[in-house]
Amino acid sequence: MSPPRASHIHPSVVYLVGAGPGDPELLTLKALRLIRAAEVVVYDYLVAPEILAEIPPGCERVFVGKQAGHVCRPQAEINALLVALARQGKKVVRLKGGDPFVFGRGGEEAEALAAVGIPVQVVPGITAALGAAAAAGIPLTHRAYTSALVFLTGHECPGKPGQAVRWRDYARLNATLCIYMGLHRLAAITRELQEGGLSPDTPAAIIQAATMEGRREVLATLGDLTERAGAAGIASPAIVIVGEVAAHRPRALSYLAAESERDVLRAAVPGGR
Repeated sequence: MSPPRASHIHPSVVYLVGAGPGDPELLTLKALRLIRAAEVVVYDYLVAPEILAEIPPGCERVFVGKQAGHVCRPQAEINALLVALARQGKKVVRLKGGDPFVFGRGGEEAEALAAVGIPVQVVPGITAALGAAAAAGIPLTHRAYTSALVFLTGHECPGKPGQAVRWRDYARLNATLCIYMGLHRLAAITRELQEGGLSPDTPAAIIQAATMEGRREVLATLGDLTERAGAAGIASPAIVIVGEVAAHRPRALSYLAAESERDVLRAAVPGGR
């Protein structure tokens, strides 16, 4: 990576930094500058090794992510850790895959820090849905098909009041639905959307490891997405996209798939879509 412009990083401030969807070239210059100037980096599982390689020698590294369903540290403990590090006067970067404020628990961490008077600065990153759509050549909005876009999670906090996403309601929005962390509940989610009135012929896609080496995708319909994703062996991390735009990739973007043809699985959408 080329060096960003020099600038100051303040001690006793916690920087909530988005690392983007995986491809290290999609990291922002500001994020790179802060990583290179940090004294301690608290990072998650989905941060690319090439980005971690930019952490300077002597900088403390603390892994707090979740891998293969195993939680490394509870969120309350992570909050307490960030507070403790900031109170030591260290230059703290909290590095998260995607964007800190899109299903990244950045809001919880910012609240915990603000509650004890510790300044916070948020550095946005490209969120996974945007990276996945770009990698697959799917326009999330298109004037001919949809003007609405919704980000949803398929995995909610168990203790949240009224926790269940009302999938049947979202079926009636005529919007592109981008579903994070929905792979393990894919059958239930697609069923609920259909029961809410969304046609089983609605185009849908699931993209695994978007923007990263080994990216794989399945293009299908809402009715057969679960079966086709299972047959293809799609695994986490994966983003689900549901909506008419999933079938209307511009032909000019066909070269995207050609870059890693062996890693991309396509399921033909019935009806000539």
